[in-house]
Parts: sequence; structure tokens; C-alpha cells
Amino acid sequence: MAAGAVAISTWARWPGAIAAGLVLTLTLGTLAAVAWRAGFALQLGPADLSAIWFTIWQAALSAALSVVLAVPVARALARRRFVGRGALVTFLGAPFILPVIVAVIGLIGVFGRGGLLNDALGLAGLGPVSVYGWHGVVLAHVFFNLPLAVRLILQAGSRFPPERFRLAASLGAPVGRLLEAPMLRAVAPGAFAVIFLICLTSFAVALTLGGGPRATTVELAIYQSLRFDFDLGRAAVLAMVQFGLCAAAALLVRMAGAPDALGTGLDRVVERFEPGGRSVDALAIALAALFLMAPLAMIVVRGVPGLLDLPDGIWAAALRSVSVALGATALTLVLALALVLRGGALAQLSMLLPLAASSLVMGTGLFVVLYPLVSPRDVALLVTGLVNAAMALPFAARVLAPAAAQAEAAHGRLATSLGLTGWARLRWLILPRLRRPLGFAAGLTAALSMGDLGVIALFAGDGEATLPLLMVRLMSAYRMEQAAGVALVLLALSLALFWIFDHGGRGDAAA
Repeated sequence: MAAGAVAISTWARWPGAIAAGLVLTLTLGTLAAVAWRAGFALQLGPADLSAIWFTIWQAALSAALSVVLAVPVARALARRRFVGRGALVTFLGAPFILPVIVAVIGLIGVFGRGGLLNDALGLAGLGPVSVYGWHGVVLAHVFFNLPLAVRLILQAGSRFPPERFRLAASLGAPVGRLLEAPMLRAVAPGAFAVIFLICLTSFAVALTLGGGPRATTVELAIYQSLRFDFDLGRAAVLAMVQFGLCAAAALLVRMAGAPDALGTGLDRVVERFEPGGRSVDALAIALAALFLMAPLAMIVVRGVPGLLDLPDGIWAAALRSVSVALGATALTLVLALALVLRGGALAQLSMLLPLAASSLVMGTGLFVVLYPLVSPRDVALLVTGLVNAAMALPFAARVLAPAAAQAEAAHGRLATSLGLTGWARLRWLILPRLRRPLGFAAGLTAALSMGDLGVIALFAGDGEATLPLLMVRLMSAYRMEQAAGVALVLLALSLALFWIFDHGGRGDAAA
């Protein structure tokens, strides 16, 4: 992300410095507040150590399963061409923008006590299985991250020179051992590291499917310490531990880096010449599609009846969710653009730091700072928007940086010769060529913010609940039909915001 950062003028450094200061405050500043509240002393009890151990091993297991299961699916998609393949590959990106709490509703509909799987087991005379506990947490993480691993492996495979496949086919050489195995050795560690980091900071999954002494993550323990025990000291210590875990995982991601160059060719379309194994490939694709589509279908099936019995306050919660999402989106784009245009080590650090933080760590720090000054409930939505903007910053910066660098490389000298600097350069050179990535980054940020269930769970009272928090409260009260209806509303709003921003960026973007 940082490699594409470019400074367009001295003028751009001041907005970039302000943006970097805000990001550093939200990440390192909140961590310092937590450390101060904890007295810089790490005192961990047996329950805390158990939560740390569970957080690490469930993230490792989830990442390993996601990557291992993605290999046959990615291999099948790379080798086969069929009707609907493009739509299926595009669909693989859906779980990333799907609100986590909505996906949990779908997973419960398939794997829960009254779900499709248990119905099938009952017909076969077998006992039911439970989706709650560590296995439910891992299952949900694989659901979210299997598509990501497939896309990462597919992208790496698409960079192979097609001439190598032609040569392997003409010689009858084993493609798997000579071509695919080196590619997997290059891309798999990076995919594992990224998914491991994502699973470390997964709060909503642990809140709804985990819990209990054996399935409590660090973030869930932080939430319990603040929300139920009001133990600021323990929450502060756990927040420092969580930051350390995320920082180590972010360093692991950076060390894994991008895969080595896979060779050069003549830029032809990749063609595979492997007639065998069609049935195995078809089975891998079918099982993956079923695993991903069944929960999404259950969201619709169970959500439609719930639309007839929506709870009081849903539209107020929807308005709060949309307002927070729009505010977070605007702030994220401003921060990302300022940092990308500034360039330099400070900008690079600011774009990477949110990867090492978690929303609950930031929320805990802000809670510690604000509690003596103002009621946290009064600023719940504002704080949630700030934290959501910071958490989406690395994704937006990764989208914007290459486009900004390309615009400068292609037209920077001409703009300089014409005397375009400052706002004029930004308006006439940069922004027209960033319209598409700006639209995509805005849509992604809005969708992620709509489904966030982190800081708002710490701060909000009855009058500040967003749609995800309303869903959790309905599920806790066993009002599952109403929760499914709210899930459908949340899904529709999230997808609508993503489409509006993404389509707006693509429309008329000829510059």
C-alpha cells in the first residue's frame, strides 16, 4: 500500500500530517491511555491466559483451514471454464462486505439447532450438533475467509506466464509439482498471515457463537470487563495484550509480503491444458458454492417472515447506522487521500497502524479518556464513526495509492509545467483519475461500517443502538424471527450503500 504513496506538493504535507496525527492518536494514543489506566502492569489471571490462548489457536486453526480448503477450489476455478464462472468468482467477494452479524444469522439457519443440517441429521436418525462454542467460531471464520484465500490464490495463479502451461502440456510435465506448488509456497504464507490477523480481531463472531470459559477471545473479554464488570484495569491490560497480538500479526503479514515474481511472458491469456480431474474439480466448486450460498439463502428465507414483525425502533437504528457509515466513509476518504498524497515514512506508518489495532482497544482507550469528562453514551455514535474510519483506512489506502501514483507518473510532469499545484493539481489531475477507486473505497468502507459491532457495543445505551447491536439484543432475547428480519434490512442497506458508491465511481469515469 505504501509503495504507491506519492507526494504531489509541499502543500499536501500539511493535510497529510494532520491525518497522520489523528490516526496516531486513535491507535497509539488510545493504547497509551489504556496503559496509563492499567498502571503499565500486566496482571493476568487464569481466565485471561485462557482467553489469550483461545484467541491465538482459533485464529491459527481458522487461517489454516481457510487456506487448505481454498487450494482445491482455486485450482478448480483456474483449470475450468463454465457458464457462470465469472459470477461465482465475483460472488466470492460478497462475504467480505457482508455484515458479520448478518452472516451469523445465516450460519445459525444452516448449522444451528433448528437449522438445515440438524434437520437432515434428524431424518437420518442421528443426534443434533451445536454451532455454539469454539467449533462455531472456527466455522464462521472459515465462511468469511475461505473466499478471500481463494481470491488470493487465484490472483497469484493468474500472474503465471501462459507459455509455461503450454510448455508443460507439450512435454507432458506435471503442472501441479512444477508450477502450482512453487506458486502456493509463495502465496500461502501471506494468505495465512492476513486471515490470522483478521481472525484475531473478530468480535461479533465470538460474541454470538462463542462465549463461556473455553470460547472467549481477548476482545470478548475486554467487552465483558467493561460492559458487565466495569473493571477498567482488567480491560486496559487485556487491551494492551490485544494490541501486542495484532502488532505481531501485522508484522507477520508484512514479513510474508507479496509472492515473488513468477516469471515473465508475452501477456497472453492464461490457458490450462489439463483434461483430467473434471469430477474432482466440479465437486470442489459445488461444495464451496453450497457452503457459501446456503447461509445467504437462509438469511433471505428466514428474514422475509421477520419483515412482517419488525421490532420497535428499527428505523431509528437504521438511520443511526447509515449516519455512522456515511460519516466514517467521508472521514476515511479524507484521511486516506491526505496520507497517500503526502507520502513518506510517517504516512506509511499511519496507513499500517490500524492493522495492528482493534476497534475494542481504541474504544477502551477512548472510554478511559472520555469517562471523566462526558457520558460515553452521549458520544457513542461519534466515537463509533471515528473508530470505523480508522479501521477501514488500510483498505482504502491500498485502493487509492496505486491510482494516485499512476496519475502522477503519467501526467505529473505536464501538470508541473502548466503550474498546477495545491488544490488545482488535486482537482484537475488527481481526483478525476481517482474516481473509480474512490467509489470502490467508499462503498467498501460504508458496508464495513454498517455491519460493525465493536465500539458501539461498549458505549451505546437503549437510545443509541445501531442495527447490528439491535440484532444482538434480539438474539439474546431469543426473538430470532425479528432478528432475521432486522438482518435482512441490514443486508439490504449495506449492499445498497456499496452499490451506490461503487456505481457512482464507475459511472462517467472516463477521465
